[in-house]
Amino acid sequence: MSASGLWQHLFTRQSKSKKPASAPLPEQIDAIRQRAISGHHLEQVLWGKVLLNSAYVRSDQAQALVWFTIAANAGYGPAHNMLGRCHHFGWGCEKNLQQAAQHYETAARLGDEWGRYNLGILTMRGLGMPQDLKKALRLFTTAAHNGHAKSMNLLARFLEEGWETPQDKAAALVWYRKSAEGGDYRGCHNYATALADAGRIQDALRWWRQALPEATSDILLAMDRALSRLGKAADPALFAALQVRMQSLSAQPRPTP
Repeated sequence: MSASGLWQHLFTRQSKSKKPASAPLPEQIDAIRQRAISGHHLEQVLWGKVLLNSAYVRSDQAQALVWFTIAANAGYGPAHNMLGRCHHFGWGCEKNLQQAAQHYETAARLGDEWGRYNLGILTMRGLGMPQDLKKALRLFTTAAHNGHAKSMNLLARFLEEGWETPQDKAAALVWYRKSAEGGDYRGCHNYATALADAGRIQDALRWWRQALPEATSDILLAMDRALSRLGKAADPALFAALQVRMQSLSAQPRPTP
């Protein structure tokens, strides 16, 4: 679809779906929308993300896809990453891992580290393409050196396990620490686990506390096993907060990412 066709599609959808709003958009969210309409690529991607899943507007994945496409057609790397995610998970379109990989590849080529990371995930797992651990390692290494915290965690995992690279647990620990300091909850958990294995229990507990607010169910379960081995007396407050998070997560439907 041409750029003019995309704009026509977008505003046709807006006019057809227009209805009285229950509340005005917060000023900062409306500012994103207005800048998106004015042609700013960053805000086009941000507005698309709002349309995917937000408390402020009704979810409209198809319209989000249009905004990502407009920015991607202008050569904006983060927009290609979001198109990749749409095709990866079937948001507003048919799920298509091959197309997802193509958009992630374009995002990576344009310097987007999230695109590089997401392409690495598909490559590592053999989704939409043959599995290629060497290529995945190259992607995670580049993104890690460019400051991407989740890629740092995966580079550390490759080094820890010796996947397609000489095993180097000391280097893995360094990258787990960098990932944790960069705010990745998986990096926090993995760094905490390594610290606990080295007998540095109080340091480990501090990083598990950092991991807890954002951790997904797999990390929560891993934390529960680790803290159970230590004994809940090691940090009763952390152990109690972990149980609350696990119960809350299991009781609620999983939100759209």
